[in-house]
Amino acid sequence: MQATSSFYRYSWLIAGLGLLALLVGLVVMVLLPDIRWAAWALLALGVLCLAGAFIIDFRQVSRAITGRRGRFSTGTTVMVSIFVGITLLINAISIGNYHRFDVTALAEFTLTSQTKDVLRKLETPVQAVCFFTPNDYYGTNTYVTSLLEEYQNYTDKLSIKSIDPDEHPDQARQYNITQYGSVVFETERGRRLVSPREIVVTDSTGQQIIGYEAEHAFTSAILEVTGIVQKKVYFLTGHGEATISGGYNYAKESLLDNLYKVETLDLLFTKSIPEDCAALIIAGPTKSLDKSEVEILENYLENDGWLMILVNPDCPQEIKQLVSLWGVDIEDGTIVDPSSYLSPNIDTPIVPRSRNFFQLTTTYFPGATAIIPKAEYKPQVVVTQQGVPSLIYWTSEKSSIVLYSLLRTSQNSWLEKDFSLEKKPEFNEGTDLAGPLNIGFLIFPVPPEQTEGQSTEETKKTRLIVIGDSDFAANQHFYNGDNGNLFLNAVELLTTGKELISIERKVLPFRMLVVGPEVTNFIRISSIGLLPLLVLLAGGITWWRRR
Repeated sequence: MQATSSFYRYSWLIAGLGLLALLVGLVVMVLLPDIRWAAWALLALGVLCLAGAFIIDFRQVSRAITGRRGRFSTGTTVMVSIFVGITLLINAISIGNYHRFDVTALAEFTLTSQTKDVLRKLETPVQAVCFFTPNDYYGTNTYVTSLLEEYQNYTDKLSIKSIDPDEHPDQARQYNITQYGSVVFETERGRRLVSPREIVVTDSTGQQIIGYEAEHAFTSAILEVTGIVQKKVYFLTGHGEATISGGYNYAKESLLDNLYKVETLDLLFTKSIPEDCAALIIAGPTKSLDKSEVEILENYLENDGWLMILVNPDCPQEIKQLVSLWGVDIEDGTIVDPSSYLSPNIDTPIVPRSRNFFQLTTTYFPGATAIIPKAEYKPQVVVTQQGVPSLIYWTSEKSSIVLYSLLRTSQNSWLEKDFSLEKKPEFNEGTDLAGPLNIGFLIFPVPPEQTEGQSTEETKKTRLIVIGDSDFAANQHFYNGDNGNLFLNAVELLTTGKELISIERKVLPFRMLVVGPEVTNFIRISSIGLLPLLVLLAGGITWWRRR
């Protein structure tokens, strides 16, 4: 009898060892995936031990299961096992089929759609070499590593390597590393160093760690080392135009946010338009252009140039002559729209969604002038099923140029030839031009029919956007209404089709929680004792109800 009792004790010991082996096996599988074979061995050992204990103590286990209490326990165990099994099955399926939902206000844990497209199309293996030290006071290293691992979810061409420059100074010198926190992207084509200054945002006071711009810098580096060219937008200078460091600074920053490269261009100095120019913008010129500059711009448009001209009333004559070659005239005067204007400025017409090519809700134009198609061009209207004009364009039998209306004023508007803020504007028939008026046009020639032996790339692809106002994209108005979106959409419309790419830049701000000593004590005490207190309270209520 004592031998049998001892035999049973051994069976419980074997079962305990089996449970311990299962627990250790699961921990090893989660924490040490590199020795997963050992985890599987421990799990197998645990299953064998449990099976052996069950066989050794079969009678007692059978009696315990078939008894009244045993049947209740067995039913509970089966239900728990089914629940655990379903949970494990769902998690196993989710490993290969999952989707992350980022509910943060700035989508700070989600890559932009353009970055995802770049990674999915990546064909060249890229290695990211991170030069990090263990001392990471601000958490930059942790964020960058997490971001690169997120990159790996969309491509198998990206590998990550971490090097401590203090332990391996020879490798740091090999990569020309001078700062901790640098990341080098390299391929067979070459290397691109991303310094901490390109990752960490600095505010106007010089304080760092306001936010991170790592995705913008990293995607740019990947594009560079894999040979993909980014879109570069040039702003013409030298004629009183709005500057990208002054009045158009917000426009420049928004272009950078979409990973365009932005530079200025002085045609009197360069004498030509760079080959990497995806689009040239002339924003509000006030001074005359040199004859040589006009010739360069004309040749640029004749040879697949992509140009956006933003003008104000009384713009330089050379600009008028330039756009006149493309089917439109820039009128002298200021648009007045009494039925739709930004109060109290009657000379600031508002263009709603119904008269906006981009379907933007509200855009407005301070001191705009009208862009008028030449007489030989006849309007063509595309009407929706509800009878509302959705698209208006002009064509001519004598020309292959098509003029698409981007922005239109209301029927009650007119072009005031002699506008003055000191007197109330009134429409003068025979002098002023009655509306509706066009503020903006997209102009391009219809490609000629492809001839035998001629490739599609040889056909003309010139695009010209002319908008009768430049102030709508200035700093004062850029973030009001949909003015900023109009500017960005116009640039995107202008550059669509180029063999280049632009990527959104997403800035992640560093948000610091600043609290007083009372709140600090509450957070500390509640984090330690609140949960146990709630459990104790729930247990007390349950005991009282069953008492």
